Amino acid sequence: MKKWIFVKIIMLLLMHTPMAARSAPIKILFLGDSLTEGYGVDKSKSYPQMVQKFLKEKGVIIEVLNGSVSGSTTASSSSRLKWFLKAKPNILFLALGANDGLRGVKVSESKKNLRECIQAAKSAGLKVVLAGMMVPPNYGADYGLNFIAMFKELAKEEKLKLMPFLLKGVAGEEKLNQEDGIHPNESGHNVIGRNVADFLLQTIIGS
Repeated sequence: MKKWIFVKIIMLLLMHTPMAARSAPIKILFLGDSLTEGYGVDKSKSYPQMVQKFLKEKGVIIEVLNGSVSGSTTASSSSRLKWFLKAKPNILFLALGANDGLRGVKVSESKKNLRECIQAAKSAGLKVVLAGMMVPPNYGADYGLNFIAMFKELAKEEKLKLMPFLLKGVAGEEKLNQEDGIHPNESGHNVIGRNVADFLLQTIIGS
């Protein structure tokens, strides 16, 4: 009986220990598209790897699992999550939707796909961070506004931490992007990595 009580106490202590204080590396699964996969740059310079670098400087050791694939949409999110659950990640950083917007996928369909992925991750015990995106005005102002609102609604409905715009400080900055004006260069990934690292520290890892 005493042994069981001792085990319960240890479990409770672990549950309430801030992630940053745990000795084992925190596994963060990044699910995204070309922006997160690191299209056009050395993969060691992609922003998930920069997140690892900046958090290490803060004394937080993480293990990056990059499940991102160039060209992917929200439709593949749940299947890719299922595959990477085998690695037992602690946190899901979900950064999908940009290609949906570029292809004019119905916002309701993208939202459904993201919700399924989010709920599957939560059911597996992962903490979920959602990264918001914006789209060009190709499909009209209403589509763009509804697209942005989708991330805010999901964060509220699923009680998630939302990083409003993944490309904050990078989008539209010529010196931080490749020639296509869409994909960040190494300097751009460096900026995103620092932003994401700071956001994770403030909202999840340091809590």
